[in-house]
Amino acid sequence: MKTAISIVQRIISTFIVNSMAIIGGASIIGGIPVVKSAMLAGISACVTVIERLARSSVDGNLTSSEINAAFTGVVPREKTEEA
Repeated sequence: MKTAISIVQRIISTFIVNSMAIIGGASIIGGIPVVKSAMLAGISACVTVIERLARSSVDGNLTSSEINAAFTGVVPREKTEEA
């Protein structure tokens, strides 16, 4: 349950961060309603994260590194043994 709450909080943060980033741009470019562009940016970012989480959980197990990778977009490198 703690993991689910953490994921929801991080998704909300992702929405806010991406919405705020677009508000400045929308206010500069005329003709685009700020609310509409902020909602589009926020929803788009959240859907991307949710898709990454879904892909990682196909095996039925979602690790903390997979969760972090879904939010950062950085895929962790697997450890390899050097010969």
